[in-house]
Amino acid sequence: MKTLAHLLQRNQEWAREQLRRDPQFFSRLTQLQQPEYLWIGCSDSRVPANQIVSLPPGEVFVHRNIANVVVHTDMNCLSVLQYAVEVLQVKHIIVCGHYGCGGVKAAMDGQDHGQIDNWLRHIQDVARLHQDELFHIEDERARIDRLCELNVLEQVRNVCNTTVVKKAWKAGAELSVHSWIYGIANGILQDLGACISSLEQLEEMGWRSGRFELD
Repeated sequence: MKTLAHLLQRNQEWAREQLRRDPQFFSRLTQLQQPEYLWIGCSDSRVPANQIVSLPPGEVFVHRNIANVVVHTDMNCLSVLQYAVEVLQVKHIIVCGHYGCGGVKAAMDGQDHGQIDNWLRHIQDVARLHQDELFHIEDERARIDRLCELNVLEQVRNVCNTTVVKKAWKAGAELSVHSWIYGIANGILQDLGACISSLEQLEEMGWRSGRFELD
């Protein structure tokens, strides 16, 4: 039987190192978590939320799925969102995609991928919404990377249209939703420019949805 003993050993070494650097490290973590940030990102193992923003454990509440998608049927994501906003009272929600996303690539390649194709339909919907722009990008890599950006912006819009976020804004909560994308090739995060902090801003951008509000 394979027990992954090498990972358990690495864990013990990591724990000892944390205590060597900071004897109070774990005692602080046992206190109630009070992160200011909710990170909605891709499951890709190369995009670890805490590490790429250089924050220690306890500072970022994280939800990850393939291609950082937010949809009204995903009770997992919506439950994380509600807990983060209403219980933890985070001040920032960061939707972070990454260039070269495998989920975005798979959604565009026209191949049969099995069960995951049901999830990738959400990415295909984004591509269809922006098909005129994408059609004019001849380079395949550039086209995929642009869809990675457009997907982040669409998921920011979806976050903003959840009843959880709109309820928080109506109550006067200090809450902003951010659009970021990460470059695996250089380790750099970029802000895609959509930062929404109120229902009024949502209206100004024409992003408020009347027919398709998320629960």
